[in-house]
Amino acid sequence: MNPGFALIENLIARSARRINERCLQFSESGALGVPRELVGVPMLLYIHVPFCEQLCPYCSFNRVEFREDLARPYFAALRKEILMYRDLGYNFRAVYAGGGTPTVLMEELESTLRLIKDNYDIKEISVETNPNHLTEDNLRKLKEIGVNRLSVGVQTFDDGLLKSLNRYHKYGSGDEISGKLHMTQGIFDTLNVDMICNFPGQTMRMLENDLSAILGLGVDQVTYYPLMTSSATREAMNREFGAESGGSDREFYFRICEMLSSRYRATTAWCFSRGEAMIDEYPVAYEEYAGLGSGSIGRLGGSAYANTFDIKEYIEKVDSGALPVAAKKDYSLRDTIRYDFLMKLFGLRLDISALNSKYGKNIYRCIWPEISFFRLIGGLEKKGDILTLTPKGRYYWFIMMREFFAAVNNFRDYCRARIRD
Repeated sequence: MNPGFALIENLIARSARRINERCLQFSESGALGVPRELVGVPMLLYIHVPFCEQLCPYCSFNRVEFREDLARPYFAALRKEILMYRDLGYNFRAVYAGGGTPTVLMEELESTLRLIKDNYDIKEISVETNPNHLTEDNLRKLKEIGVNRLSVGVQTFDDGLLKSLNRYHKYGSGDEISGKLHMTQGIFDTLNVDMICNFPGQTMRMLENDLSAILGLGVDQVTYYPLMTSSATREAMNREFGAESGGSDREFYFRICEMLSSRYRATTAWCFSRGEAMIDEYPVAYEEYAGLGSGSIGRLGGSAYANTFDIKEYIEKVDSGALPVAAKKDYSLRDTIRYDFLMKLFGLRLDISALNSKYGKNIYRCIWPEISFFRLIGGLEKKGDILTLTPKGRYYWFIMMREFFAAVNNFRDYCRARIRD
């Protein structure tokens, strides 16, 4: 690696960690404000389903092993929380079901999505799932309920990695997973495949084989995440699997971009699409999003908030008629503008004039140091009021978003630790 490039990369990563640490210091709060008048600003409803048949060692999301006797009352509470937001006056244009594994109880997910469609002006529905849930019956039900985008957590097609990550016995071999994806392709507007690069033990050859499998399948979209573990999860993985992969994030990233460029175009710093596919990272397209369910995080009206991570407490609070908000962070105007700067450019393009209109002031005065720095190091191009990422800039944003989500995962670990206390 070029020494200058490595120095810039380390500087960006350290700066991102410092800012994220400050911005993710929430205070206890059970309050959530009424919706602001946001003309023309679309809102998304995120629902979290924290149940998995078996827990993956690298995942830092709020999740527990599936128990039907806990999952059914959880879904019932989730539907009550959905109606609470309606009664507060919120409306949403899209819904994203994440987890965990949202499809762990299909009939419960169906009832929940039908309730959302009956009460909000929903135009888009995205659902996450795992390869073992790609059955004809499940796919038919998801299509009938109106799912537009199905995102499948594959992570890798390499049988050796699948075995070391405890995924082989759950989801089958790489060839079996490919067969299920092939069967699913064409059913939904967008079939997305989630992949991860830089697993412990992953080599460049393994990565290239995964990319060849993706190109052979021709799925609508692939989202290639870096490994974004919390500090505690990273330490546990290092003890179990070893710390090093066969390449650096930079080498892997540029190889991903190179191989996918023949069939796909970049739609975010780590999402690649064929045609007009819906992207995976909803904060790019939706400035305001509500987080419902245990351990979910939302951003509404200039504030971020987190629901309780204790599933039983979540059910009890909702059943009592109270919103399950456990912590909240109110952001300054400068922090909010910097968040927009991060997220809009993660989507590869930022319109300064549009943000000026949104905030009623010249936002360049707030973030000129950031803009100047990234232009100086070759990460940004400016044409009039439009900022776009260069290929080098896409990698810088790949780093920053990796650090952002790692910080969010550290926050999740902190919340889970408080449950144990």
